[in-house]
Amino acid sequence: MSWSLACPDWQNRIRSETRSLVPDLPLLDHAAAKRAVTIFDKLRLPDVAGQPPMAQAAGEWFRDIVRALHGSIDKETGHRMVREIFLLVPKKNSKTTNGAALMLTSLLLNKVPNAEFLLIAPTQPITRIAFDQAAGMIEADDLLRDPKRTHIQYHNNTITYLPTGATLQVKSFDPKIVTGVKPAGVLVDELHVVSETTSADRVIGQLRGGIISQPAGFLVFITTQSERPPAGVFKAELDKARDIRDGKRQGAMLPVLYEFPPDISKDEESWSDTKNWWMVTPNRGRSITVDRLAEEFQTAKDTGEAEFRRWASQHLNIEVGTALRLDGWAGASLWSRGAEKGLTLKEVLDRSEVITVGVDGGGLYDLLGVSVLGREKGTNRWLSWSHAFISPEGWDRRKANQAVYSDFEKQGDLTLVDKLPDDVAAVVDIVKQCLDSKKLAKVGADASGIGSIVDALAEIDVTQENGILGAVKQGVGLMGAIKTVERKLADGSFRHGDRPLMAWCAGNAILQATGTGIRIARDASGYGKIDPLIAMFCAAELMAMNPEPPKERKYQLLFA
Repeated sequence: MSWSLACPDWQNRIRSETRSLVPDLPLLDHAAAKRAVTIFDKLRLPDVAGQPPMAQAAGEWFRDIVRALHGSIDKETGHRMVREIFLLVPKKNSKTTNGAALMLTSLLLNKVPNAEFLLIAPTQPITRIAFDQAAGMIEADDLLRDPKRTHIQYHNNTITYLPTGATLQVKSFDPKIVTGVKPAGVLVDELHVVSETTSADRVIGQLRGGIISQPAGFLVFITTQSERPPAGVFKAELDKARDIRDGKRQGAMLPVLYEFPPDISKDEESWSDTKNWWMVTPNRGRSITVDRLAEEFQTAKDTGEAEFRRWASQHLNIEVGTALRLDGWAGASLWSRGAEKGLTLKEVLDRSEVITVGVDGGGLYDLLGVSVLGREKGTNRWLSWSHAFISPEGWDRRKANQAVYSDFEKQGDLTLVDKLPDDVAAVVDIVKQCLDSKKLAKVGADASGIGSIVDALAEIDVTQENGILGAVKQGVGLMGAIKTVERKLADGSFRHGDRPLMAWCAGNAILQATGTGIRIARDASGYGKIDPLIAMFCAAELMAMNPEPPKERKYQLLFA
């Protein structure tokens, strides 16, 4: 029989200073749980004056996790009912230290001969910190440092508990670590960093596969939020944890997520208020204080937007997205107002009386974005659908983007073409669908980047000569479209399909003031692409000219 690990009242719990985020577990083996906590509490911090025991250094919030993991083994079958844990907790809450103590506790409680335990860190420096903490806890204990009881191998970051021959190895993340391994327990530190590795999903899958053969095997993720919008295996595991927490799905993963309730996380004024920070700082008063966080917060804010965004994601678990940028496009914070799930290209074509299309693409390593905008019959609302294409060169160029690109591809918002110019052919096919609907008024794009598209569109008789194709001014030339879309999002007359790609692009958009107006740009890192969003603005610029349906249209040229 599986256990329910749902915690549907988590929002009330996190607002309470006395309630745990670990749900009530009626079938918990309290004797085993107490035994684990007793061992955990006796471990000492090796790098703090006086080497205080975890009984003083750790909070009750983490002891609840220790109880759940070690008290969930069924006495009859030997199977662990809490097989996985997903702990989302901000930095400075003794994440790595607590993780090392958790794995040491598991090593000492284990009764399986020669069992293998792994603590996997994302980088070599974090690996060294984690191992030093674990080894230091051994050295700080009179009983454990007995050479007849434990053996520490510093050259390969391994601790062996001699009575059972079981080992705890601390390793940097590498696909090679899973070859032939059938671990009794694994802890993965900073999953959001590990997730940026292209093979992360395969490695996590193989770790799970190795643990399956162990009845009491377990897998623990301890991580902060990502500094970028969640993607790849981090996003997949975070979504799973949230769904289990909210009761939307069953699973053997215990979700312990220190993140603000939606009414706070969606409002910058609320999550920036230090009065709310205690909710996501479970180790406050020990490894960190809210006052200290406030000092760092102001420093990060004074440093600049990029540092402020990074700091908030790491220390408050604010998910990077459309509501976080201080210099962002105003429409980003309003983007969710225009959401209409299921708004497909076919829906836009069927419900509209007139259509405009925008196209935008930068260099070889950028996305090629296309956006279809319709004016709805009867309501005059604007209906938007967008898609993006990327070349193999663009996919391979930016390794940091691959996880998020892979998500968009699976979600149907991004197409990785086999070769160029297949992306142009695909854009032409979309324009052809609009043309066949008898509702296409105009197609517009950046004049400096549409050479090959112009030639391809001419094959379906979409040309400048017949007035359907035109160049749209870029930079401050799109200022009118930018402001128009903002207002329409605010009043509900701009609708979109609530697609992840466009939410990402909207969140990437930076507003820049110029001598003559404003323009939209992306950050200098090159990570946050906005090409599909610019394509949407191009379509909006054309729609703002109030085009007539094609049967009534008087052809005219549109010049940049």
